[in-house]
Amino acid sequence: MRQSGRTIPLSLPRRIIGDLMYFAQRVPTVPVQRLMNLSTLVQTRRRLAHRPSWVILFTKAYAMVCEQIPELRRSYLAWPSARLYEHAQTIASVAIQRQYEGEPSVWFARLREPHRQPIVELERLLRQQRELPLTQIKHMRRLLHVARWWQPLRRLGWAVALNCSGVWRERYCGTFGVTVYSSLGAESLHPLSPLTTTLNYGVIGDGSQVPVRIIYDHRVMDGPTVARALVALEQVLTTAIQAEVESLQGTESETQSQLLLSNTNPINANPTES
Repeated sequence: MRQSGRTIPLSLPRRIIGDLMYFAQRVPTVPVQRLMNLSTLVQTRRRLAHRPSWVILFTKAYAMVCEQIPELRRSYLAWPSARLYEHAQTIASVAIQRQYEGEPSVWFARLREPHRQPIVELERLLRQQRELPLTQIKHMRRLLHVARWWQPLRRLGWAVALNCSGVWRERYCGTFGVTVYSSLGAESLHPLSPLTTTLNYGVIGDGSQVPVRIIYDHRVMDGPTVARALVALEQVLTTAIQAEVESLQGTESETQSQLLLSNTNPINANPTES
């Protein structure tokens, strides 16, 4: 006798993703890709004992490009009339995976003005949003609250946040997205998002040819602008980000030297250790 299946109610994370996809599918997005040579950065990062994550390096670099190219900081607002809004700051919305009541689910870490923060601090903030209880992270707690609403009311709330005010959109959704799973050996070719741009990149091996994509809202800008942004992104990664990663090597060496000195100092040495 054939067994019947079962109905599974939508969890709160599945409701959140469902609402985001409802609005994302209404955005006319187009992907633009560039193959980048990041071999020098790959080798420099590889020499570090504590390697910064690629998502942080790309997020900071893209935020720096957003400062150079104002079109990347613009959003399309539909209500009460169609217009563009240019954000004064950048807020990255980085997709991360967390557990919610035993279910692997996608959440979004917020990094405010990542171009102004050191890589080490960005790593700390991202790790914090991956590990702290969801109820202790303000924007995630807000998402859980909204996900409990009746669906028409949720959709109305999202529509207002995304389409009525640039300030609200920035506060509740961020200004650009980052979504990758290249560490799992896979890549998404055209991720959907209600935001103006989403940064995405492929598997990073020796770094000789890394596919990097910006998926953009065609109502806000055109392809040549995005192509120039990808050129600028590669330049930032191979100059400013490369320099900061190299400086981390010096920091690690200095830290190791200080530890060595403290361990050999007669005042601090522990006589019981061999």
